[in-house]
Amino acid sequence: MAAIRTILVVGGGTAGWLAAGFLAKTLGTQGGGVAITLVESKEIGIIGVGEGTFPSIRGTLSVLGIDEGRFIRECNATFKQGVRFNHWVRPPGARGADHYFHPFSQPSQRPGGPELLPYWLLGAAGDGVPFAAAATMQKHVADMGHAPKRTGDADFHGPLNYAYHFDATAFARLLASHAQTLGVRRIEATVDQVKLGAGGAIASVVTREAGELTADLFIDCTGFAARLIGGALGSPFRNINDTLFVDRALAMQVPYDRPDAPIPSYTISTAHEAGWTWDIGLHERRGIGYVYSSRHTNDDRADQLLRQYIGPASDGREPRLLKLNVGYRETQWVKNCVAIGLSGGFLEPLESSGIGLIEAATYLVSYLFPHDGNLAPAAKLFNAQMKARYERIVDFVKLHYCLTQRTDSSFWTDNADPSSIPESLREQLAMWRTRAPHRLDFVTDIEMYPPSSWQYVLYGMEFPTRMLAHPSTLPDATAARREFQTIAQLSHHALADLPTHRALVEHYRRQGKPTFAPSGSQWLRQRA
Repeated sequence: MAAIRTILVVGGGTAGWLAAGFLAKTLGTQGGGVAITLVESKEIGIIGVGEGTFPSIRGTLSVLGIDEGRFIRECNATFKQGVRFNHWVRPPGARGADHYFHPFSQPSQRPGGPELLPYWLLGAAGDGVPFAAAATMQKHVADMGHAPKRTGDADFHGPLNYAYHFDATAFARLLASHAQTLGVRRIEATVDQVKLGAGGAIASVVTREAGELTADLFIDCTGFAARLIGGALGSPFRNINDTLFVDRALAMQVPYDRPDAPIPSYTISTAHEAGWTWDIGLHERRGIGYVYSSRHTNDDRADQLLRQYIGPASDGREPRLLKLNVGYRETQWVKNCVAIGLSGGFLEPLESSGIGLIEAATYLVSYLFPHDGNLAPAAKLFNAQMKARYERIVDFVKLHYCLTQRTDSSFWTDNADPSSIPESLREQLAMWRTRAPHRLDFVTDIEMYPPSSWQYVLYGMEFPTRMLAHPSTLPDATAARREFQTIAQLSHHALADLPTHRALVEHYRRQGKPTFAPSGSQWLRQRA
């Protein structure tokens, strides 16, 4: 078998350019390592509405060598501290809480101190205090319009955990520019044909403008078309519309009411009769979309609902209709071809898994990279880990739907039907009815979302856990109550130390890359 010396990434956009840039950086392309070429067609646009990320993106940007200030300026980016879920538990007007929050910061836990969740379940935080508000200060900080970090904090670091919102088209453009400085060669051409070799592997792609292109390893970033992994190699696609129902989206961009309008530092996800809207605040505009099930409504009603949500700002604007192919390929590495991005799968945008899955696939290719050309072992491990990761994300996303108390439409009653819930999730929910979720319920290397994310959503959705453990197994109630009180106090003090969200974004746009954090305010860093 021959060593792998060349990679051809077919398709651009966020998936193609992130993969090309990351692989170029980690495989030493610029210094004479594996040569990487990306071919993309100007005739094929990108979906370009995925404007939310998970905190892992900070590590990716750091590895690539893109500083935070440049990213914020060029991508119209803002900070994301989590997701606010409106009306997911019950419909508008019903008695009870109208929202819950999924923050990115972990629940507080002092060294040697108790884990707070079991004590919250026993009422140690007080009646009616949501877990996200009791266990971390992030909900209060976000609710009050403040940022997760200060102007002096170093790139990609801050007292509170965070990700970003950004312009997806601008992000792909930034990645393309930066990847080429890392040694990636770009060819602008349209792929007309994929040729297979005698052993069934891909031998070349034939382009209209640049002729035939060969490589040792091909990365399929051709989106839903999946020209290589699906079209040429026949890897089957597993549709999961029996579990996740949404398959359409209407997206629109609207301006703020005024230039200095506050920018929420979280995604606003509002449940509706047949799906949910996302509402994402960038520096100069809002990105809003309605994700819905075509089995439970129609496009005209969806358009009407989206305009009702947006209000007068939607007048004279036409939304973009997207048809979503929700599911994934269980085999995403076949012979000498790896699928990354939509060609491998798509699990709806609820918790911003799209870019996270691009990152995960790219990391695996990089760190499992078969330099000697022995592809089969790397492909086997890659496929097992990616399949498991997709399965866990499906369970996590379904968790948001299946615990609803809404009975106002068939969309919600169908989502709560046990027959639509994966067996793996049903089994975990059965265990969590009598004990709190624990880190041992999760396999870290295949989880995109940490145990705390599951806890925030589970109890945000008001899941009933009746603790059956003997009281003697939870002896630290006094320490837990004291920690809950401290978190509540520090949540208010944090506002004096953290700028408003818009003020921080404006600072980055004016100043670029910040300096390292000054001494002081260490309590805030320690409490994150």
